[in-house]
Amino acid sequence: MSIRLRLTLWYSGLLAATMIVLGVTIYFFVNWNTYGDMKDQLRAANSNFHIQPVINFLDKMDLRMLVSDRSFEKKDLFIQVVNYREGVLLQSNNMMVNNISLPYADASKHPEAGFVKAKITSGNYQYDMLTYQRPIEVNINGENTVVGLLQLGFLSHNEERFLSGLRTILILSSLAIVFVAFTVGLFIARQALRPIDRVIRATEQIEKGSDLSMRIPSMGPRDEIGRLAHTLNVMLSRLELAYNELDDAYTAQRRFVSDASHELRTPLTTIRGNIDLLERMWDKIRDTNRDSGSGEWLPLDADRWEMSKEAMMDISSEAKRMSTLVNDLLALARADAGYTMEKQPVEALPLTEEVVRRAQLLPRSAEWRVGDLSALRGVYVNANANYLQQLLFIFIENAFKYTPEGHIELSAMMREGQIGFVVEDTGIGMNPEEIPHIFDRFYRADESRGVTVGTGLGLSIAKWIIDEHQGSIEVTTREGEGSRFTIWLPAVFPDADHSSIIEQTDEI
Repeated sequence: MSIRLRLTLWYSGLLAATMIVLGVTIYFFVNWNTYGDMKDQLRAANSNFHIQPVINFLDKMDLRMLVSDRSFEKKDLFIQVVNYREGVLLQSNNMMVNNISLPYADASKHPEAGFVKAKITSGNYQYDMLTYQRPIEVNINGENTVVGLLQLGFLSHNEERFLSGLRTILILSSLAIVFVAFTVGLFIARQALRPIDRVIRATEQIEKGSDLSMRIPSMGPRDEIGRLAHTLNVMLSRLELAYNELDDAYTAQRRFVSDASHELRTPLTTIRGNIDLLERMWDKIRDTNRDSGSGEWLPLDADRWEMSKEAMMDISSEAKRMSTLVNDLLALARADAGYTMEKQPVEALPLTEEVVRRAQLLPRSAEWRVGDLSALRGVYVNANANYLQQLLFIFIENAFKYTPEGHIELSAMMREGQIGFVVEDTGIGMNPEEIPHIFDRFYRADESRGVTVGTGLGLSIAKWIIDEHQGSIEVTTREGEGSRFTIWLPAVFPDADHSSIIEQTDEI
């Protein structure tokens, strides 16, 4: 059963119960009001009749009636006195004229005083009459015995017809109202719940088509259903965003695996090729020595020695490249796994000077310059020293790689509580439109030109290290003129330890 039909049935049932209570209340009120005056008159007429039962000398019961007014002469009041031994003893004039007789209960049924509705017949017609009966009792042998009955009545045919019509009207009108209310309620419930049908259709389309970009149409007023639609739309937006992010992450992961496999396959191919070359070369030498029969190994000639040396150098170079690539992949895997660096306050100037010293030993073709580093004096950085050095080396090596001539300079500056490490070169530069992509994994700005070699992971690792240190980076570049990378990290200014200063002074 649909919620629309259940709501309509609940509403109609409540309305039907209300109509029944209201109809019964109206009927009893009208009934009481209609018969109220009539019952009051019957009670008053009853108080005017005084009947004294007497047993005569023939052992018969005489009912002596003492009437205080001329009630027998009233045209609308019907009076009948019954002697249970002799039957009807007395009737009012209007009953005798119209030949009317009131039905009465036997004495064995012990009739009680009260109002009784009766049916009387006059000619071919039957009428309703409201009567008030009062039993007439006499004490015989110490017990009260009913010997007669006084009946007073008014014709109530018109009142009964009116009340019967009222009952019919109340029943039919109640049924009609409930039917109309059920029909209208069903229509209203359908209109009110129509937005839910839209929600269901929209969700079914999303389920069938997996289109998370679909939204539920606006429901107009912000009622409960409108808020439901709004909440579902917000939920769908978040699901779409999460799904797209997951899809992008999955795509990036597949591209990452593909690129990593490609990068690893290249040095492995070189190593395997050189090993095969060495094996063939040494097999040939071994066969030559075996054929000579001298029992001694002949020395390598100059050409074979040079070829062996080049093969071993290639193997060593590619092994180092693979080692670097594996380390880079491990660092990125840690980043993806949510690895948190252990950081502590590190003095910036000594760390930078160590980087400068080691950078001088890197292979390069351009001039290495050290600019102004005075801004780092006395400044600390909440950092991981090893990763911070790796960060600077990545940008310095990158500058060396893309600067065939000219110079590379490292300097520092301070601005708004942050220190900036500036690595500037006069190398080949790049198109400014490529800047948003240079931190993507395996992205090579010069890939189509093949100017340099590399894995394309260095800047991705650098971006991860910067993010872990709550820093930022600025990049300015121009193709053919060089690039400038500024790494901003929050500076820490520890309070001077006065006790340590005093101790140093005492020691001096």
